[in-house]
Amino acid sequence: MLLAGPLTHSLVKNLNLNPSASQTFPSDVAHDVFDCRDALPPQIRDHFQYLHSRGVTHFKVPLSWSHLLPTGDPRQPNEDTVRCYRTLLEQLTESGLQPLVVLHRSTVPEGLRTTLGDWESPELPEVFERYAEFVFSEFGGLVQSWITFSHLDELRGDGQEASGLQGALHAHDRVYQLYHRTFSVKGGQVSFGVRAEFHHSRSINISKNAESLVNNNLQSRSVSYFPKSMTTKRIVLSGSEVPSRSKVVWENFSHQTNFQRKLYYYGTFPEGFQWGVSSSAYQIEGAWNVDGKGPSVWDTFTQKPGSIPNNDNGNIACDSYNKVEEDLNMLRDLRVKSYSFSLSWSRIFSNGRNTSVNQMGVNYYNRLINGLLTHNITPMVTLYYWDLPQALQDIGGWDNVNMIDIFNDFCDFCFSTFGDRVKFWITFNQPYTIAWSGYGLGQVPPNVKDPGVAPYRIAHNLLKAHAKVYHTYSDKYRETQGGLVSISLNADWVEPKDPNVPREIAAADRALQFQLGWFAHPIFRNGDYPDAMKWQVGNKSDLQGLPMSRLPTFTDQEKAYIQGTADVFCINSYTTKIVRYMTTWPTPPSYETDQELGKEEETSSPGTPIGGQRAVSWGMRRLLNWIKEEYGDPDIYITENGIASDPAITVDDTDRTFFFKMYIDEALKAHNLDGVRLKGYSVNSLMDSFDWLTGYQRFFMGLYHVDFKSPSRPRTPKRSANYYNQIIMDNGFPETEVEKMLYGYFPDGFAWSSATASYQVEGGWRADGKGLSIWDQFSHLPGKIANDDNGDIACNSYNKFMEDVSMLKSLEVGHYRLSISWSRVLPDGTTNSINEAGLNFYHRLIDALLAANIQPQVTLYHWDLPQALQDKGGWESDLSVQWFKEYADLMFSRLGDKVKFWITFNEPYIVANLGYGYGNFAPGIGDRPGTGPYIVAHNLIKAHAEAWHLYNDEYRSKQGGIISITLNSDWAYPRNPTKQEDNDAANRYIQFFLGWFAHPIFKGDYSEVMKKGVRDQSLLGNFTKSRLPEFTPSEIQRINGTHDYFGLNHYTSVLAFMADYGNQQNYDADRGTAVISDWSWLESGSAWLRITPDGFRRLLKFIKDEYGNPPIYVTENGISEKGPVDLNDIHRIYYYENYINQALKAHLIDGVDIRGYTAWSLMDNYEWAMGYEERFGLFFVNRSDPSLPRVPKASTKRFTTIIRCNGFPDPSQGPHHCLSEGDPSQPHQDTLRCYRTLLEQLTESGLQPLVVLHRSTVPEGLRTKLVDWESPELPEVFERYAEFVFSEFGDLVQSWITFSHLDELRDDGQKASGLQGALHAHDRVYQLYHRTFSVKGKT
Repeated sequence: MLLAGPLTHSLVKNLNLNPSASQTFPSDVAHDVFDCRDALPPQIRDHFQYLHSRGVTHFKVPLSWSHLLPTGDPRQPNEDTVRCYRTLLEQLTESGLQPLVVLHRSTVPEGLRTTLGDWESPELPEVFERYAEFVFSEFGGLVQSWITFSHLDELRGDGQEASGLQGALHAHDRVYQLYHRTFSVKGGQVSFGVRAEFHHSRSINISKNAESLVNNNLQSRSVSYFPKSMTTKRIVLSGSEVPSRSKVVWENFSHQTNFQRKLYYYGTFPEGFQWGVSSSAYQIEGAWNVDGKGPSVWDTFTQKPGSIPNNDNGNIACDSYNKVEEDLNMLRDLRVKSYSFSLSWSRIFSNGRNTSVNQMGVNYYNRLINGLLTHNITPMVTLYYWDLPQALQDIGGWDNVNMIDIFNDFCDFCFSTFGDRVKFWITFNQPYTIAWSGYGLGQVPPNVKDPGVAPYRIAHNLLKAHAKVYHTYSDKYRETQGGLVSISLNADWVEPKDPNVPREIAAADRALQFQLGWFAHPIFRNGDYPDAMKWQVGNKSDLQGLPMSRLPTFTDQEKAYIQGTADVFCINSYTTKIVRYMTTWPTPPSYETDQELGKEEETSSPGTPIGGQRAVSWGMRRLLNWIKEEYGDPDIYITENGIASDPAITVDDTDRTFFFKMYIDEALKAHNLDGVRLKGYSVNSLMDSFDWLTGYQRFFMGLYHVDFKSPSRPRTPKRSANYYNQIIMDNGFPETEVEKMLYGYFPDGFAWSSATASYQVEGGWRADGKGLSIWDQFSHLPGKIANDDNGDIACNSYNKFMEDVSMLKSLEVGHYRLSISWSRVLPDGTTNSINEAGLNFYHRLIDALLAANIQPQVTLYHWDLPQALQDKGGWESDLSVQWFKEYADLMFSRLGDKVKFWITFNEPYIVANLGYGYGNFAPGIGDRPGTGPYIVAHNLIKAHAEAWHLYNDEYRSKQGGIISITLNSDWAYPRNPTKQEDNDAANRYIQFFLGWFAHPIFKGDYSEVMKKGVRDQSLLGNFTKSRLPEFTPSEIQRINGTHDYFGLNHYTSVLAFMADYGNQQNYDADRGTAVISDWSWLESGSAWLRITPDGFRRLLKFIKDEYGNPPIYVTENGISEKGPVDLNDIHRIYYYENYINQALKAHLIDGVDIRGYTAWSLMDNYEWAMGYEERFGLFFVNRSDPSLPRVPKASTKRFTTIIRCNGFPDPSQGPHHCLSEGDPSQPHQDTLRCYRTLLEQLTESGLQPLVVLHRSTVPEGLRTKLVDWESPELPEVFERYAEFVFSEFGDLVQSWITFSHLDELRDDGQKASGLQGALHAHDRVYQLYHRTFSVKGKT
């Protein structure tokens, strides 16, 4: 047993004020023992978990008799004190520590002493027994080890007679008997405590009623929450298996979807989390040959011409040797809690030996360390960061075993000189780089190229050197200085190319063992290299005909010496690689080919200026989990993590903010969701600096920009510095009001809808007299559509529209948005030839909708212009306005008695810019991008206005409908909100996108922003006037106000910034804006669509403010997927929940007059230029089946629930009736818990439950929608209910009855078909059970 405790008020106070405070005991421990007068600090669980990780098994908890029972009466306890002790005991047990509870110290509490005297009193043993009974009753379920009295020996020195001591022993005896008579069901123990000399020197009658005698000379260990030192040696772990058991990380994570792995997590780190930043001596200090500093290997290397691009070197670097105050100010402004820097060995020992102490160098580091402590910043000091004194390289460097002692001498000096203030030491930074890059590849000093042997030999010496330094610190300094010693290792996460293939898993594990395990396995596991490494190198050596393995071996003594020589786990990590198994050539020998694997980039993640170092954030979480699994759940510090940026980027380093946002969030997931014991995170690096082999030429890593062209090396904070500062201040990423769900409801009569478009779903492209459209033409041109898809058949809705109506009914929408195929009703585009068969199709569809109580929302033009009209000039022709007006007139006259919601054009932006600008949509015209889009848009706006006036003048009074236009727009955030030019760019983006059409229709003319943009760019291109057409005053008057509502299609948001396109003459150049996406935004199946719910609310608010708060109907909103079909479309559920909730916020908080919401789309369909690759549907359409069956995805249930509830009921108000109408995704949790408890208690009592799913008649809530058992939908609904019940309770139940009283249906006035429906439901459930659940049960 390793015992810690007790908890003291001093520690509680320190934890509340400073979570990194160590536990210390005052001289009078008895008066400092925590007695629940104060609240437990929130960090106490971390403290207990830390103790458990250090091998502590038990924790001493002295109770306060007087605080628990202030009056002495167990019927009147202090409830706050009871709760406090219970919480303390629960947190101990949850942390894996067994409480050792002391009922009382020894002397009688003052309150009882005044009435009962001391232990001589015959009443006191009975009173103490009642107190003990109360404690056993309250806490017995949490405690197995009890001490009645912890310091009986004090009674001897308390002036008490032997009878007093005997009275206390009598009280102990009574409690012992009580416990074993009443409470010791699970074998608890009761004892008492004395000092050893008391036990041996006193002749006293000690009862045998004690399981063990606690010797109070065995002091509890004091172990800190943020330890100043290790007080227990790390537990020896066995060697890793091949592959290691840590492969569970791939099993747990590798099958995540992209949505699952990228879903952002909001939360914070625990108080006391160590936020830091790092640098290294050679990269920043400069002063390479002043004040007695000796040359290092990097000094020598960089002085040689051609070694570094531009012959850069670290002679001056950032001049930090002379700029201590500037560096301290940067650190203070960042508000970091720690600064990780390295000592220049040759600055302290000019020739590397302790006979060459350079006091000027020592003074520099003293100034730095003292300055850090003044600013309350913890120094984390690396003893060796690659810059070996040249004098030591001249004697062989790390290939010389004498370096082990020489390095130890240097470290010993540093411990003695700086250790009174430095409490966190790192022996080596990335020994992997020293061994492999320095002695294998020969890329960095000392530039030895011996890839097969030298790296292993060097690593062997580094490990021994590290271990010796660790033991030196433990033996000489730990007790007085109380610091930590570790080593910073580096690793890329590696993901198997195919996680379903065992040898790929083994290859990935092997890659980690060769990089990280090379050093971590000896130190953190068993003192030796991993078996995977020994096996591989040994086998390759055999194949090479060598007499022994090229991998050196440790003696048993060396293994024991190395094992456990790190107090925490420090990791540097930057990227992730994809690994595959590969047979490699045995010769020439190489550490690289020994591994038998190949590595690739993870190409779906953003690139960085460093080749092969992509920003694969999700690898960080997996790496931290692997360390947890592989190395015994150690405390972990991320000592380096960061991203490079191009030297041309000075302060506006947007990508670095994205990197932090993603990587730190993955670390947060590891800590909060996975239980990884992550204690700190440090950014590399504090400032731009000399970056080793690339000097100052290719990239920089800093939070601060350093102007290396200026002799004074000025530092300027980058945007990332401010962002990192905010993360530190927030201690992570707390959920804000933006992310929080708003509970509430849309207004009564809210129009819930789903949508399709004619060309995308109808098919029947030549059926019943239909004419050709521009999309018929365009999709039959080679190379225009992905996979050469077309809409000839599409979803065959022309023949399957009744199935579509059934789908809509199942969604419970009240509206359906569809479009008319112009060429189906007017084959040549004119009213000269009306196709009655085509018109009849729309009559039948609309009639079916109305019969189902679904209102049609009809779009007149959804991009499929009759080809005959395109042949006459299409939308570039001024005649197009009249063509559209005549077509609209026909539709109003033929369908207007049934249709009360009209949309003239869907997304005219797409028609103009993609159809006539970029040319990637029909009609595919892209040769006049500077004029074509504007001419087309001009005509579309006028055509819309004419159709509106036609309806307003001729049809509104008798048909009573409304009519408007549907515009589409992204929301645009400024890429950098602090830059005015980015804010201006975001505004231009919106004005050129949404405002292009909304401004004329809602305000009468193009916006001044758009007019200026096109005019200025036109003049730049030597045009005499703007390429943007002008409306005449009469046109402005006629166009202005042609709306009954604002129709909005919205999907995503962008980050906008100013872009200069030179004198190009096109829409993009006129707008002067470029866009990117935030890396944290979740992707979809479409490259242009990222999930950004907050942008939806902002756009709605913008429309309200910009256009006079018009009624808004959201006529499209949705998300796509592509690739393998997964009906469990959780990303779509997430999308709809969050986007619709943002719309609710816009309505309830911002006052937006939103009237309806339409999900795009009803079913997977032809997605224009992407063919059928991208799928937006709520229903999957199985295109491998000629009948094109529709299958509901999981999102249909969630969307239907939102519709049924007309919003989002507040769960704190109890279950809402809209959530309990047959939807298994919305169960009543309290009812679930009740039934589970009932079933558990039955089985625990030896009774087998016989569970009845239902009596007979249809529940009232379902009857209002589905009537009775005659309904064809009810058997399926009942089957879903049964599936839910089997899933929830199947582990407890073996016998089921579907219906207990089917005969009631006969007496309930139902027809035989009703009884038959119930029997059909039974049959479906029977089949379901035996197909899926019947491992042991029966129905």
